[in-house]
Amino acid sequence: MRWHDHPELLDRLAASYALGTLRGGARRRFETLARQQPAVLQACQHWQGRLAGLTELQPAIEPPPYVWTRIQNQLQARAQTAPGTTPAAAPGWWQSLFVWRSVAAAGVFATVAAVVVGLQVNEGLRAQAGAQIAELRQQLQAAPQIQYVAVLADDRSAASMLVTFDPRNNTLVLQRVGGFQEGRDKSLQLWALPPAGAPRSLGVLGQGPLVKLTAGEADVREVPTLAISLEPLGGVPGAGGPTGPVLFKGSLIQRML
Repeated sequence: MRWHDHPELLDRLAASYALGTLRGGARRRFETLARQQPAVLQACQHWQGRLAGLTELQPAIEPPPYVWTRIQNQLQARAQTAPGTTPAAAPGWWQSLFVWRSVAAAGVFATVAAVVVGLQVNEGLRAQAGAQIAELRQQLQAAPQIQYVAVLADDRSAASMLVTFDPRNNTLVLQRVGGFQEGRDKSLQLWALPPAGAPRSLGVLGQGPLVKLTAGEADVREVPTLAISLEPLGGVPGAGGPTGPVLFKGSLIQRML
């Protein structure tokens, strides 16, 4: 695949690889592509660099036990001092036990305050990083997971329609790549041609350049070929098969990546 023609798909795969949500054989194949194609390697390195900063966040810490011990000792020492007693000789302020205890207590409380502030900052960063990761995962889950591709061509092998199927969202996407345009009184209709049995209608196409149809994976898993016929406006019932000429046809291929 020419990744330059599918930058959005490559970016989503690289993000899934960096997050670790791309697993199993798909992950190994993506690693092989990264070793072979510079564009794939560059996309991987880009996402790994974006997510590397999250590993620098420090985990939350608890205040060390000695902090609480010192606070308790200070409170007990004050409680043991009898009210109304006067020392025999009044020492200087620099020798006052109360002054030094106050200084020590202030240091302890400052330490506790610093720890609490640090915890709050860490929690804020962790919450922000968690929200960003959750949002990225939601975007990856909503991204198309293209597993089936077909190029439908006319009888002169000229490509006219690109078909992709996303089993995660049960969506067939058809993109016109040729110059054909049906008349106002006609419609194009997509058909699945199974190995045995009659053709099955997968939907009627609008006249825009991009069409989305709803289909389940069971509708396309065992279908080797897709075809598009020219039908009256609005299409025909699927049970009877095409009534007009089959304009485009192509094999449906399951992608391995």
